[in-house]
Amino acid sequence: MLLNIQKKLIVFAMYFVAFTSYAQQITVSETAGINSFPLLANGQKATIIYDPNDSKVVATASRLFAEDLHLITPTALGNVQTNQPYKVIIGTLGKSKLIDQLVKTGKIQTSGIKDQWETFQISVVENLSADTKKALVIAGSDPRGTAFGVFELSRLMGVHPLYWWADVPVKKHLALHISGSYTSNTPSVKYRGIFLNDEDWGLQPWAAKTFEPETGDIGPKTYARIFELLLRLKGNLIWPAMHPSTKAFYSYPGNKQVAEEYAIIVGSSHAEPMLRNNVGEWNKKNMGDFNYITNKDNVFKYWEDRVKESSSNDAIYTLGMRGIHDSGIEGVKSNKEAIPLVERIIQDQRGLLAKYINKDVTKVPQAFTAYKEVLDIYDAGLKIPDDVTLVWPDDNYGYIHRLNNEKEAARPGRSGVYYHASYWGRPHDYLWLSSTHPALIREEMMKAYTNESNKLWVLNVGDIKPLEYNTQLFMDMAYRAEPFKDPAYVQTHLSDWLGGIFGKNRSKVLGDILWEYYRLAFERRPEFMGWSQTEPTTQTTYTSYNHFYFGDEAQRRIDAYNQLEKTVKALRTEIMPDQADAFYQLVYYPVIGASQMNKKFLYRDKAWLYAKQNRSSAKDYAALSQQAYETILAETNYYNTKLANGKWNQMMSAAPRDLPVFKAPVIASIISTSKGSWDVIPEGWARTDSAVNTDLTSKLQLPAFNKAVPSRYFIDIFLSEDKELSWTASVKAKWIKLSETAGTLKPETGKRESRIWVEIDWNAAPSQTTFESAIEFKADGKKKSIAVKALNDQTLARSGTFAESNELISIFASNFSNKANEWILTPGLGHTGASLTSSVSASFASNPASAPVVEYEFYNSTSAPAEVAVFTLPTHPLNNNFSMSYGISVDGSEIKVVDFKTQNRSNEWKQNVLSNTAVRKIKTNTLTPGKHSLKIYAVDPGVILDRIVIDLGATVKSYGVIPETKTSNK
Repeated sequence: MLLNIQKKLIVFAMYFVAFTSYAQQITVSETAGINSFPLLANGQKATIIYDPNDSKVVATASRLFAEDLHLITPTALGNVQTNQPYKVIIGTLGKSKLIDQLVKTGKIQTSGIKDQWETFQISVVENLSADTKKALVIAGSDPRGTAFGVFELSRLMGVHPLYWWADVPVKKHLALHISGSYTSNTPSVKYRGIFLNDEDWGLQPWAAKTFEPETGDIGPKTYARIFELLLRLKGNLIWPAMHPSTKAFYSYPGNKQVAEEYAIIVGSSHAEPMLRNNVGEWNKKNMGDFNYITNKDNVFKYWEDRVKESSSNDAIYTLGMRGIHDSGIEGVKSNKEAIPLVERIIQDQRGLLAKYINKDVTKVPQAFTAYKEVLDIYDAGLKIPDDVTLVWPDDNYGYIHRLNNEKEAARPGRSGVYYHASYWGRPHDYLWLSSTHPALIREEMMKAYTNESNKLWVLNVGDIKPLEYNTQLFMDMAYRAEPFKDPAYVQTHLSDWLGGIFGKNRSKVLGDILWEYYRLAFERRPEFMGWSQTEPTTQTTYTSYNHFYFGDEAQRRIDAYNQLEKTVKALRTEIMPDQADAFYQLVYYPVIGASQMNKKFLYRDKAWLYAKQNRSSAKDYAALSQQAYETILAETNYYNTKLANGKWNQMMSAAPRDLPVFKAPVIASIISTSKGSWDVIPEGWARTDSAVNTDLTSKLQLPAFNKAVPSRYFIDIFLSEDKELSWTASVKAKWIKLSETAGTLKPETGKRESRIWVEIDWNAAPSQTTFESAIEFKADGKKKSIAVKALNDQTLARSGTFAESNELISIFASNFSNKANEWILTPGLGHTGASLTSSVSASFASNPASAPVVEYEFYNSTSAPAEVAVFTLPTHPLNNNFSMSYGISVDGSEIKVVDFKTQNRSNEWKQNVLSNTAVRKIKTNTLTPGKHSLKIYAVDPGVILDRIVIDLGATVKSYGVIPETKTSNK
């Protein structure tokens, strides 16, 4: 029987090679094992066969599998002999005669995948027939399941899903043996895909000018590569590119054909009902207004034509109506007016689906995306047919607006999520680099999964590059959500992903690099560093980072980026040549780009601030700012012209939409008004007027030291005139320790100033509670004194708790004294390395006093009323039954319930998403010195506590995280 069927099959003879890897029960090895299948051994190769009457995607997957094996096979192997007794058989249950025959004769058991969605099994069959000693069988429950099985084997052989899209090298091998068997589970999310969006500055010009000039656009050749990537990531859905720069997907017949060849489901975004791209396809001049009230016939025919054209495609139809290109629906003035109109539109659209696709319209996949004002219309009472999938959007910045309530969760059509990892719009775009923290993606999408919003997940990937990792993460989570239930797994996933590309020996160091890269971006995305906004567009201004306190908050950020740069530059010289292009794309360019964007603005700030303090180093920082800008341009030019021999030319733009943040820095004129040659400024002294320099006798002092809270502070000594001079520093008490006591300042870049760090030797300090002394600087015949004050209050020195330091107490939410189980510790999420989340699955009492509580102990030394600021992540209510409330109580006082729910696109929301922070503050009565207790009550689910700051009268401000004032007995 095998021979008869084989004559009707398309046959590929291939080179099979691989490395040892594991996928549950499957082992891929260079060496033979017991009962292993020799894909390549002793100069002979196996043969792969499939039924040409199977789905087109099976032929596509088999062809790509052949190409994968060719990539793996060393050219030195030459023309090996076809090893006819060994065959690879690929096929789909019910579609492949050979697979069905194997089932019928009992050679394979497929009960684990039969009638399942997109599942597959891989098994080795012994003595299949007289001429087939062994067969490796890849069987799918449906065509995509078959393709997933093929690409799973490719992955195990060493062909990374991003081998083409990120130039990940494929290691060569001489032999390949496969042992064991494997049956996949049904994917966690049924429809899993990406949305190509805002493609104007990368994907479209690259496709049009570099990869597919024959089309001059994103056409079938480009989509073939995109669809291949989707299959390798075990995805199945595309929302095609739709900006004015790109012709609509159905404009090119080849696009539709290639979607069929790759079995990719075609959908469309929230702004494109019925697979129509309104921006490119609706011609107002010829067709009239896109208004269903005044121009129904033309709009209806417009949709009807597309339904007929797409009827042979596997598709999901977006229902409803909005205006042209992401605007509100035309012809109505209120939600009340919109509801009956949208309900009539949906009824008419479903009529088209019933007429041209399936009389039982409930069998046609349909989605309704409640995006922007559409969510308001829905919440106002819009009725959506129960079989239609509701798609919940995020707020464009990674925080899901809302999810199912109990009634919505029970709908047959269920629900899903549309999520952004790239965005164009207000308050500011982030189109340039990948900057959404993996821990946030995991938190929000697993919240959706727990909520059963898991039928359809779509990720807005912009241009695909440079969002390679976030795309992989999203698709891996959608395919197999189970391991991501553990919050700590996402960091492991990142390290393992990098180790799979650059070697296990580099997985940790590279994982740490990108984790820190994402942490810094979470505090402020690179594109937000100009403190500008868009729609309307505003010019850049000075950042809110403090250059004079908290150890120089701005410099600490620069130092963090400097360390990243140092590490990636060293690694770049060590990376194997064949890994160099992948390393540049996935690690080097994002890190360098983000670092230089931060330096461009933070050095510009220093130039401005230091010039006002008459520091001659201001011109050095101005030069560094300009240099950062030029570095971004140079690296982007390398990306486009040199990387992978020009493969990615036009893919990377250093200035998407040419917004002000991407322009060269504007440096204010630097004019010195100093009457001296040098000066010193201690930490905490932020004056930027000429009095700072003209009055060398004014008394300056450092922030007060506190034995309970280990700290150090800095003093800057600097030139005000470009002349060389030597300086000395002496202490008036032996308990004051200086990092330097003498030096020379020179009128050269980097030598015009010095930073001296001051600490206290508490073993040598006086025993009294408070004491003070001074540090004296001398140079050029003048001297200046800095006062040093210290607090040695033993009642504050309680290890493991928190104490006041300079009228501030800073507590990270994860460092609690006690907590209820409903407060869940989430490592990696937030600004401080971990956070606490009020459970989204728990039922909370309506009375705040009965709500789950987390408690923090702290000590203060100042007798004063306090302002308690609680910082959370700017999440949204779990559904329309909840808000974003929590209760606060100090020392058992009345619980004050606060709510940080924001209205969409309000000014507060804009600032929240720019900083990834929401804050609420309460006032207390006077706190007497001593021990106190702060309790926070979980009133609503999904509140993510990040940190707490208790202010007893401090006047200093910070943008980022104030270092914890945690006590120590040392």
